[in-house]
Amino acid sequence: MENNRQSPWQKLDWHMIFLLCCLITASCLAIYSAQLIAQYNSNFVVKQLLWYFVGAIAITGIMMLDFDQFRKLSWYFYGFCIVLLIGIIVAPESIVPNINGARAWFRLGPFALQPSELTKVSLIISMSHVIATHNEKYLVRSLREDFLLLGKVGLVLLFPLLLILKQPDLGTGLVFIAITISLVLVSGIRWRIIFILGFIGVFFISALVWIYINFPHFFVAHILDQYQLERFYAWFDPYSNKDLGYQIRNALMAIGSGELFGKGFTHGVVYFPEAQTDFIFSVIGEEWGFIGTSILVSLFFLLVFRMVNTGLESNEVYGSYLATGVIGMITFQVFQNIGMNIQVMPITGIPLPFISYGGSSVLAQMIAFGLILNVRSRTRKYMFE
Repeated sequence: MENNRQSPWQKLDWHMIFLLCCLITASCLAIYSAQLIAQYNSNFVVKQLLWYFVGAIAITGIMMLDFDQFRKLSWYFYGFCIVLLIGIIVAPESIVPNINGARAWFRLGPFALQPSELTKVSLIISMSHVIATHNEKYLVRSLREDFLLLGKVGLVLLFPLLLILKQPDLGTGLVFIAITISLVLVSGIRWRIIFILGFIGVFFISALVWIYINFPHFFVAHILDQYQLERFYAWFDPYSNKDLGYQIRNALMAIGSGELFGKGFTHGVVYFPEAQTDFIFSVIGEEWGFIGTSILVSLFFLLVFRMVNTGLESNEVYGSYLATGVIGMITFQVFQNIGMNIQVMPITGIPLPFISYGGSSVLAQMIAFGLILNVRSRTRKYMFE
C-alpha cells in the first residue's frame, strides 16, 4: 500500500534545508569578515544574500515540476549552456574580459555571469538522462552495450569540456570530470572496464608529467598555460616562490594561527586578495579555529549523507542519477577547495559550495540543491516494503 497522500511541498526534507541555512549563515559571517580585512567598499554580504534569494526562487520553480520533466528538457538546457560557452570564446573583450588569464565571465555593467557554473548542472541533467535511457533500452547488457554507453557519456562530456579548457579553466574542467566519474560508477558498466579506464587515466597523467620534465616548452605551448604551471610551482614550494606562493603561505598562516578556538569573529588579520571567494575557508579557520572548521566540514558531511540517502531511496533511476551527479559535484568541490587552502591540492579557483562569494556559483549550487529536494519530495513511501 502506498503512503503518498502528501504533496511534494509537504514532503520537503527540512533536515537538508536546515543544513543549507547553517551553510548560508556561515557564508555571510565569513564574507563579512573577509571584506572587513580587505576594506572593500562593496557590501558582498548583501550581494550574496541577493543571489541566495534568486536561488530560492529557482528552487521554488524547480519544485513545481516533477524531476522527470527535467529529463525532457535536458537537451534544451544542455544546448543553451553550450551556446553560452561558445559565446564566451567569440564575444569581444568588452563583454568577456580577461581576468587572471582566463575569459570565463560575461560582464554587462554590474551584472556578471559565468556560464561554466550553469553547465555543471546541465551536464548532470543530460548525462543522467543518457545513462537512464540507455539502461532502459538495454535491459540485458554485454560488453558492446557497456562501451556504447561509455561512448555516449564521453560525447556528452566532450563538448563542454573542450570549451571550458579553451577559456582556459582547468578547475571547472576537473569538476566536469568528477561529475562524469561519479555517474559512470553507478551506471552499471562492468567494474573491470572501470578499472581499465582508471589505469589509462593514471598512465595519461604520468605521460603528462614525463612530457613536462623532458619537453617543458612543448608542455607550456600546447597543454597548460604558464599561469597554470605557476600555480603548481606555488603548490609544490610556496616558500621558495615569493610571489606565486603568497596566497598559500597566507592561507597556512591564517589557519595555523587560528589554533583550536580561533581568534574570534572579525578578529582575523591575515590579508588575502579576494578572500571572500577561493580562500574563504582560511578566513573561517583563522577566526573560528579547528573547532569552527570541523563544524563546517561536518555540515558538508551531513548534507552529502542526506543526498546519498535521497539517491538510494528514490523510486526512479533517473532521480538516483541526478542525486549522484550533484553529490559528485559538491563533494569534489569541497575536497578541492579545502585541499588547496591547506596545501593538499593545487590552487584551481574552485569555490567552496554554498560558502564562497559568487553569483553564478551560488545560483548553480542552489539549482542543484533544488533538484535533490525535488527527487526527495517525490520519493514514494510504501507501508509494506
